[in-house]
Amino acid sequence: MPDFDNIAKRYPGAGTLVKGIQLVELIAEAGEPVGSGFLLERTKLPKATLYRLLGALVEFGYVKHDTRAKAYSLGNRMIELGRSSLSSFDLRSAAEHELTRLAAQLNQTVSLTVMEGQQIIYVDVRRPSNPLAVSIEVGRTLPMPDSSSGRAIMAAMPPHEMQGLLTRYDAEEQHRILSEIAISRARGYSIAESRSIPGLIVISVEVHGPPGMGRGAIALTAHESALSHEQRHIVGRDLMEAARRVMGNIGTASVSISPNPRRNSHIEEALECVLPAGAIVGEGPVWDARHDRLLWVDIAAPATHRYDPAQGQGGDIMRPASRLVSGVLPATDGSLLAVTQNGIELLDPETGRLSPVYDPEAHLPSNRFNDAKTDRRGRIWAGSMSLDASMPSGSLYCFDTLGAARAVDGGFQVSNGLGWSADDKTFYFNDSGLGTVFAYDFDIEAGKISNRRVFLQFDPKDGKPDGMTVDAEGTVWIALWDGWRVAGYRPDGTLLREIDMPVPRPTSCCFGGPDLKTLYITTASIRLPAAVLEEAPLSGGIFAIDMEVPGQPTTEVAL
Repeated sequence: MPDFDNIAKRYPGAGTLVKGIQLVELIAEAGEPVGSGFLLERTKLPKATLYRLLGALVEFGYVKHDTRAKAYSLGNRMIELGRSSLSSFDLRSAAEHELTRLAAQLNQTVSLTVMEGQQIIYVDVRRPSNPLAVSIEVGRTLPMPDSSSGRAIMAAMPPHEMQGLLTRYDAEEQHRILSEIAISRARGYSIAESRSIPGLIVISVEVHGPPGMGRGAIALTAHESALSHEQRHIVGRDLMEAARRVMGNIGTASVSISPNPRRNSHIEEALECVLPAGAIVGEGPVWDARHDRLLWVDIAAPATHRYDPAQGQGGDIMRPASRLVSGVLPATDGSLLAVTQNGIELLDPETGRLSPVYDPEAHLPSNRFNDAKTDRRGRIWAGSMSLDASMPSGSLYCFDTLGAARAVDGGFQVSNGLGWSADDKTFYFNDSGLGTVFAYDFDIEAGKISNRRVFLQFDPKDGKPDGMTVDAEGTVWIALWDGWRVAGYRPDGTLLREIDMPVPRPTSCCFGGPDLKTLYITTASIRLPAAVLEEAPLSGGIFAIDMEVPGQPTTEVAL
């Protein structure tokens, strides 16, 4: 509550007005009718002054007096002023239709919040006829970092603005909030348990207008039991589509979430969906020969997976992760190392617990690590990128040991797939943001690269190069995000083969199986509109196809 005495001193002559406003604030804060004794105690006003002020407030309709109960509450005039204030929010007017549509379609409470200082305020709430729908009051406020809507808004902020909202939190809490924001940035929406009302889940997407209109968020609030984990991500995509329409209607540019059109209806006959996992962003596949299993991750619904092909669809073990995890690498002592937004961490395969080992970019909180591979000498190579993939702040690192890393190249927008030629003389590295596959000369003994050059360049309409692997004959196999295929290129850059897929967003691939002749392909369902998901229902699944030429064996991380 404001410091009323200080305000009155700063504005001579406004003392009576300040006292009246103080009374309104106290009545509002109480949340229930209050007596004059309560107000006398809190304001220390003379009784006569208190009654004069209350009489005037009642006369204007700002306060209501129940003469029988001898209690005061806010009057109807306050409601009228509140409605008038809310109607001035252009963002609210722009979102009105989408809120109504979503509430009816999803049968849950949908709201619009806007950023006001360091808080969010609910300016519009649409509650459906569902008797179990959550009730939320217009005008309710929450601190930005403590709400799902606030974190969705913060995820779209420049890093310096976002950091300014976290200064009142200790280091541990800041780290937790930043981890959640990183996940929100990666997938485009926030999913969080309500911190103010136990048992509720809130899904939010940032929405903003032109300069001056401010920032806000469209949010769905429901009981946890009303939405399965899969449904929550479907709702997230629905909210993203709604936010895009709102921003399009008010002239704000928004990133398209639609993939490129399908090139043809052909699907590789030998291709099989061995695990319809429905991953949000399935990624980082690597074959663990020690245990004859496939290791992979879901980046945006953070989890690590161990898939045993011998057990079929029931052979996948999932462990949720507390932060973004983009890859898992087996080590020479049988342990597993995870590549996360915080660098290299030790992964407990039974609990999913992550224990920090080394982060060469600890000084860059707006960056995260993405893809990673191990070279033939057991060194980890990993690329970093900005959390929102908007800045060329990514670097390529070589970890000579788990506690020492060298930045060997930089200026990347979306660091992605890595691989080596069969003779270890060429290193390949993708920047998905640039649509470019780079090739370098590689010195395996020194762990150094040189002579960067463009190996392949993709037009966005053909898809973006994501993860990759290289087979025993040197063919570079690249998963093409939004390209509906995986393509193999000879060492001279000519196309050898394309594997057409029934999903638009293949993300990475690796060779596995006893003879290393099975090509496993991870895929994503993130941000796909409902119409595309109807056409490609296996999005997010793990696919496999038998190949004639084997891949190169996985080298474990040297410890």
